[in-house]
Parts: sequence; structure tokens; C-alpha cells
Amino acid sequence: MRITDLLSEEGIHLNANPKSKMQAIDELVDLMDRSGNLLNKAEYKKCVLEREKEGTTGIGEGVAIPHAKTNAVSQAGLSAIVVKDGVDYESLDGEPAKLLFLIAAPQTKENIHLDVLGRLSVLLMDDDFRQKLIHAKSNAEFRDLINKAETKKLAEEQKEETPGGYRLLAVTACPTGIAHTYMAAENLEKTAKKLGVSLKVETDGSGGAENILTRDEIDKAECIIVAVDRQVEMDRFNGKKVLQTKVSDGISRAPELIQQALSGNVPVFHSASGGQSGEFVPENESVGRQIYKHLMNGVSHMLPFVIGGGILIALSFLFDNYAIDPSKFGNNTPLAAFLNKVGGAAFGFMLPILAGYIALSIGDRPALVAGFVGGALAISGGAGFLGALLAGFLAGYLVLGLKKLFRGLPKNLEGIKPVLLYPFFGVLLMGLLMVFLINPPLSAFNQWLTASLNSMGSSSKVLLGILLGAMMSIDFGGPINKAAYVFGTASLASGNFNIMAAVMVGGMVPPLAIALCTTFFKNRFTVQERQSGVANYVMGLSFITEGAIPFAAADPLRVIPACAIGSGVAGGLSMLFNCTLRAPHGGIFVFPVVGNPLLYIVALLAGSAVGMLLLAILKKPIEEKA
Repeated sequence: MRITDLLSEEGIHLNANPKSKMQAIDELVDLMDRSGNLLNKAEYKKCVLEREKEGTTGIGEGVAIPHAKTNAVSQAGLSAIVVKDGVDYESLDGEPAKLLFLIAAPQTKENIHLDVLGRLSVLLMDDDFRQKLIHAKSNAEFRDLINKAETKKLAEEQKEETPGGYRLLAVTACPTGIAHTYMAAENLEKTAKKLGVSLKVETDGSGGAENILTRDEIDKAECIIVAVDRQVEMDRFNGKKVLQTKVSDGISRAPELIQQALSGNVPVFHSASGGQSGEFVPENESVGRQIYKHLMNGVSHMLPFVIGGGILIALSFLFDNYAIDPSKFGNNTPLAAFLNKVGGAAFGFMLPILAGYIALSIGDRPALVAGFVGGALAISGGAGFLGALLAGFLAGYLVLGLKKLFRGLPKNLEGIKPVLLYPFFGVLLMGLLMVFLINPPLSAFNQWLTASLNSMGSSSKVLLGILLGAMMSIDFGGPINKAAYVFGTASLASGNFNIMAAVMVGGMVPPLAIALCTTFFKNRFTVQERQSGVANYVMGLSFITEGAIPFAAADPLRVIPACAIGSGVAGGLSMLFNCTLRAPHGGIFVFPVVGNPLLYIVALLAGSAVGMLLLAILKKPIEEKA
């Protein structure tokens, strides 16, 4: 649908003079009502004002585009006013708004308002075009200017969409490489298609990079959107405009990201000295987020070893006979011994991989060897998971220090830095730090923690299970969720298998609770949400908590509490029933190796039912037109 299909001459006022933002919205709503697009003027205005509370729609450069999607709209429409002297609209750049467009969209599956919003925003980036609209002599001329500009823009975009050439490129990556990576990619692609913008997305998932960006595509692109929560290869974007953000923004803020990328108001990325990939840090990125990204780089590389090794070890107990020799349970039969040996070998890489790839994220390749050695020393010294975690950060920053220290060496010695100086001094200093400073206190702490967990009473274990289960449902794959998951995987290394069971069942509940609610309480959801709810059965049973994200993003105040309570119930019951899990992932596919599997299923069903009922109570029935 074209912009001018929605904008009638009756919906335009070229000489408006509102004294405030509220008066401007009132005038725009009056024009919209006169154009015959509203069923309930008061309700529509209320929705427009509620949208403004979320954040101003004054996008800057003298432009504001308020909008609302609601059942109070009979058909999609657009109204516009020109305020030649400007009005204070609380715009992002603090400048007065002179061109104001109001969008009305009916409550249907199609996001007409986003489509129009995106195309209108792109057109209004042109300063000459804005000035022509402001000085238009008649409503017909105003409308004709928009029609011509849109026609020209669509023709340009069709020319640019040639094989091997894209206006925008993107890279998405999340710590686990399972859900966020592909959800962000899909949303960016769908949004770009609606806006008529050619875009290619590279997904750096758990199975490796797919749809890889070519050198030619990078050279031709206007901008690259890097929506990631861990390290990706950045050197290839040297000299290009790069918009770096969180992977979750690719899911929830795709239109804004694409509009910003097209605006040209994006910094040019310059590769760090020495070609260190992953060194690009936006100016507004906090220290906490940088630390989180380094940690997640280690966790994402560690997970395949933990999952593969953990499941094989768990299977070794499933195929063994405890009665043969209880002291060698897991190694009594040839098959069990084989599975245990192979799984143990993979599992043994967990801590060196964690430390090595945290270090790599910070100090690039020269830090990898120091990180691996630090992780190995954490195992032998009893410092365990926490020791490896600390070793990774120490190794990374240690090598950064060595790089600065050796920066003054003659250029003819440059070649010996990566093959001699960094490995030798990195490993030596890492060994001294781990053996004499890190291992002794952390080993003692781990012994105390293990003893404390083993001596916990049933009530304390239940409370711990409730806490861990609820944490899995607070941000659905974000830092809080990952903190609980990392604690669960760390507990596997120390022999506490109850914790991982509580963590996994807590993470399975949110998608299942939502899926059940869309099935049994249909009137709480739109048609599109009910269709999406079916997929959440699969995601929940597969332990992909991220399936809940679209629902939580749309209604966080109701969805998050309901899911968190349901997950807490499941985690607490898992602890109460003394369920155990030696595999750190897998959902229902690893239920055969769960300790007390029938009661584990009871915990899952109970938590999902509680989440479903709370969600049904909190969400109000909605009316949606067919």
C-alpha cells in the first residue's frame, strides 16, 4: 500500500498553529476523524497517547510521526499538519517539529502502520523534500510531492536489488546460537521486505555461520547491522558504516535499526591495530555489557562440549547395571564404560574451552593459549568453574598488557611476538597467578560450596529450585537466564545434578505455559498469537525458552510474572522430588536419563499449568475482527 493511498486532501492542514504537543495531536486526530477512518475517536486518541508514553515519536529533523494500531480504527489512514514556526514535540534531537504525520491502523494481522512508518521515515530524511512539503501551496501539491518522491524511491530500490548487491547487511549471533540468532534474523528480513529495502543476514548460530556475507556484498552495502551478544569477525567491515547493538534489538527494534542504518547517521568502523577481531566497542556500550559479551563468547563455545559429553555420560548410567558393582556405576558394562570414557573426554574440555574463548574475546588469538592453560590449571588445582571463569578474564587482559609492553620493540622483531613472546610470558604469568593466587582460595570455596549444597535440607533445596526456575523466566535467554543456566552447568562439574534438573525444567515452562494458554484460553490472544502459540509446544519441550520472547515483548507485565511463577513452581518441585539431570540440555529428549523421570514430568506439567492459569487470569479477553 502506498502512502498516498492513506492520505486524503481532507486529512491535511498546511497552516496549523498548535501551541503544544497535546494540541498538535488533537488537531491530527480531528483530521483523521474527519477523513472517516475512526470508529471511536476518544479511544483512538487514548491509544496514540499511550504510545507516546513509551517514547516520543518525534524522530528529529523537524519531523514527528505519532501512530496507533487499535480496534477504534475502521480503516488505515494518514493525516498531516504543517507547523511553519514549529511546535515543541519533545523530539529526540530537541528541535521543534514542523512536519507531523499521524498514522491510524486497524487491529489486524498486517502491520500497516509499520510499513507506512518505515517508508515515510526514509523519505523524510531528505532535507530538500521536507522543505518542499513545508512550503507546499495547497493540499493537492503536498500530496503530489509525496507521491512523486515515493515513486522515485521505489524505482531506485528496485534498481539496487540486483543479485550480489544489497543496501544493508546484517549479522546476528547469540550466546547459544539457537533461538535469538534466528529470531533476530527473521525479524530483520521481514521488516526490510515490508520497507522495500534489500537486506541480507548472516546468522552465526550453533552450527556455524550461515548465509555468509561476501566481500563484494560488504563493499556495495550502505551499512552493516551487527546485532550480537558475543564476538563475531569484525575486521571484514573495516571502513564501512557499522551499527552494533544487542541481538534482542534485532527482535524487538528491527524497524528502528533499519531506519537508522539507512539514515547514514552511523559511525564508520576502523579495525583495531593488529587486526584484532571483535575489538569494536560502541561508545555507549557499558563495561558490564562488554564483560557479558566476553563471558558469553566462552559459554557459547563451551556448550557443545558440555552438552555432547554430558549426554553421553548420562547414557552410560542408563545402560549400566548398578547391581554389578555400585562403586563403578557407569563403567560396569562395556557399552557404559565406552560412553562414559568418550563423554568424559568431551566434558573434560569444558573449563579450558570456557577460559580460552573468554580470553580470545578480550585479547584475540595470542590470549587463547594462556586462557586454555588457565582453564586446565583451574581443573587440576580444584578451582573448578569459577577458577576457569576468572582465568579467562585474567588471560585476556594479561595479553592485552603484554601487547602494550612489547609495543616498543623494533619492527624486525614483530614476527616473534605471536609465536614466542605472547605464548611464553602469557603461559608463565598465567601459571603463577593460577597456582599461587587463584587456585588456593577458590578450591577452598568450592569445597565449602559443595559441602553446603550436599548438606542442604529439603526446604532449602526447594527454595533454591524456586529461585533458579524463576530466573530462567525473567528475561528468556538474557543475562539472568544465562546466570542460572551457567550455575546449573557449573554444578554438573562438581557433582550436584539436582540443580541442572531444576534449571532445565524451569526453562521449559514459559513456552509451554504460553502454548497451553493459547489453546485453552483462545480469547486472550489474537489470531496471529494463537498460530504462533502452537510452535511454542515444540520449543518448550525442546528447552528453548526464547519461544516466549514475542509474547513477553508484547505484554511483559502479564507474561513475565505468570511464567516466572510457573517456572519457580516447576524448579521447586524438581528439587522436592530429588530429580537429577546429568545432561545440560535436550528437553524431553534427555528425560530417559533424568533421575525420577515420572516425578520430573509431574513438576513440568504442574509448573506449566500454573503459568497457564496465571496468564489467563492476568490477560483480559480481547475482541479481534476476523
